[in-house]
Parts: sequence; C-alpha cells; structure tokens
Amino acid sequence: MRNNYLFTSESVSEGHPDKVSDQISDAIVDLFLSKDPEARVACETMTTTQRVVLAGEIRCKGVYENGEWAEGALEEIEKVVRDTVKEIGYEQDGFHWKTLKFENNLHGQSSEIAQGVDASGNKDEGAGDQGIMFGFACDETPDLMPATLDYSHKILERMAADRKSGAAPFLEPDAKSQVTLRFINGKPAAATAIVVSTQHAKGYHEGEKEAELKAYVKGVVADVLPAELLSDETVYHINPTGAFEIGGPDGDAGLTGRKIIVDTYGGAAPHGGGAFSGKDPTKVDRSAAYITRYLAKNIVAAGLAKRCTIQLAYAIGVSKPLSLYVDTHGTAAEGVTDEALEDAIRSIEALGGMTPRGIRTHLGLNKPIYRKSAAYGHFGRIAEGDYFPWEKTDLVDDLKVALKR
Repeated sequence: MRNNYLFTSESVSEGHPDKVSDQISDAIVDLFLSKDPEARVACETMTTTQRVVLAGEIRCKGVYENGEWAEGALEEIEKVVRDTVKEIGYEQDGFHWKTLKFENNLHGQSSEIAQGVDASGNKDEGAGDQGIMFGFACDETPDLMPATLDYSHKILERMAADRKSGAAPFLEPDAKSQVTLRFINGKPAAATAIVVSTQHAKGYHEGEKEAELKAYVKGVVADVLPAELLSDETVYHINPTGAFEIGGPDGDAGLTGRKIIVDTYGGAAPHGGGAFSGKDPTKVDRSAAYITRYLAKNIVAAGLAKRCTIQLAYAIGVSKPLSLYVDTHGTAAEGVTDEALEDAIRSIEALGGMTPRGIRTHLGLNKPIYRKSAAYGHFGRIAEGDYFPWEKTDLVDDLKVALKR
C-alpha cells in the first residue's frame, strides 16, 4: 500500500435522478415486505421529465398471486411512488409528484428462478443469483468508512436537511459532491479540493445570490470536515458550470442501480458489480454485501485490523457460499492472520453459514427497512431500531473468542 497519495470520492443527493429511482425501487420493496416478509421483489425504476416507469418481477402473498393483483394494490403502488417523490421535494414543472405520469410494468417472478431459490424437501433456500460481493471497513472515520466518501455524503445530507427545514430555501433537490484528500502515512492530512454542484432557485448563479450560495456551501463544508483538514490551500469548485436550475429527472434520466460506488465505499474498495436497491434480501447482491460490511466493520471495531476487505461468492440456487476471502492489507493486529480471521468467521454459528437464510435471520433483513438506505450510502450509517443492522458491532466479542484473544 502507498502511504502518501491523493484520493477522491463522490456522493449524490436524494434528488439526483438515479437516486430518485433507487428510492422509488426501495419504497416498493418496503411496501411488499410490509405485506409479506417472504416477498420476492426485483423492481427497476426509470425516471425522466414528468414520468416514472416501473419494471420487474414480484411475488407477494395477498398482493400479487396467480398473475392477479389484489384489489387496491395498483393504487397503493402508485401512491407509494408519488409520496416518495414528494418526500424528496420535487414540485417542479419538469418533475412534480402530483402531475407526473406513472406506468407500472411489474409482473410475476419466473417460476424457473423461484425453483432455484425456494427451499423444498431437504434442499435449503438457494441464493437468488450467482455473483461476488465485497465488504469493507477502515479506521479513517468514527463510522469506519473511507473519509473521502463519508465527508461527501455528510455534506449533501446537511444541505438536504437545510433545504427541507427552510434554512437554505434557495436549494433544490438535485446535488453532487466530491472530496479530495491528501493522505500522509496512510492517514487523511488535508483537503485539497471540494466540489459541490447543487440545483438552485432561479437567479442563484450570478451576483449577490451566487455569492450567498457559495458562502453557504463553504459553511457546510467547514461544519462537516475536521478543521485541521481545511486551509487556505483548499480549492473549492461550487457549481463550476454556472446555472443549475434544471435538475433531477427533468435534466437527466434516472435509473435504479447506477450509483453503486456511491452506495458502497467511494472507490476505496472493490465492488462485485451488483446493485442493491429494488431487490428483496434473498438477492445476495444485497444481503451478502451487507453481511460482508458487517463482518469487516466488526473486525476493525474489535481492533483486529485497521483496514479490512471481505469477499463472498455464490451460485444461483446454491445455499452455501462458494468462497470466503479476508484481506487486512497488512494492517492486522499482532498475531492475527487473514487465514485465522476466515476460520473465525466460519466458526461463528450465529451467522448460519452465511447462507441467504442465515444472513437474513442474523441481520433481520425481512423487514421494510430499505427506503432509508437508498440515499447517502448503505454503509457508515447509524444502526437504530430495525434500520441498518449491518452497521452493528455486536460480533466483536464472538470474533475475539474465536481468535482466543
């Protein structure tokens, strides 16, 4: 590993068109899981000027059975879509929760996929697809996340809160951020560049109004980043293209699953390629990515390593993972090896062998908890109630016992 370098990560706001799509897809997942904890959902969303289109496959008791929708189900789906857009804040001519056109193309799940996933006889429930999933944690921030991504998320979260509270009425929902940090001896030492592009009210791209917007953004950055990282040498690019009045799905079409690096680790760790939003937790693209983050975070939280990457691999219809890989990047505590960590993980019975059912049972994933995860990252969040259970550090003692520490 290099010790001295520049590294950059970006985030996008809840009003970014791709994130609008992610949030709608996960709101649909939550709706079906609230009706049937064993629901199967694969929901894709496309957003564009005054239009939202759903497509995908579902199976949900009491809602969609034998090719038929239950009474009132279609109306409830449309209401969830419009309510999601309203909560994000879109009441613009080009994209308005009340007047947008809505199209629902959801249909039944393939029976051939179902036969591979469902448990039957002596066969345990299989993975919903093949693939590789990665989890990561590091000690750069209290959230055990890469600092560049953590700060990028928090800048936009603060701006969204100010927009909704009325503290920054000139902000509109669409925004992007990017943070570049200089690392010295592997630790964040200075912010060299901050990029923020935000949709704004009419006229806030020139004169005094532009100055007000830029001063506000710099104030948010100063509140979010540690003071020791900022200096007169930090370069700011705030709305560098000029006017940004047309945004969201009116400015650019959005699709579910196009912000997978924003959703995970900002490029600081590998990604298996599968998106999360719109998928029920039998899809290991989602659930296995959550369990690997959970494992990596607990390893770092336990002081067993300062940096940890974990990979799992699955085959469709097969319950047990094909492989488990741990890499602590040379940062493991004295006497701890990556191989020993792999053995420790395998020995913890509570994980249920990291089968799809074992993961869902341990983390409690068969619940309507996903809408909150669909903006500002799935990781580095606060585990509270049923939400973000993969961020808990309740496996620390089990790992230490397994390693006899």
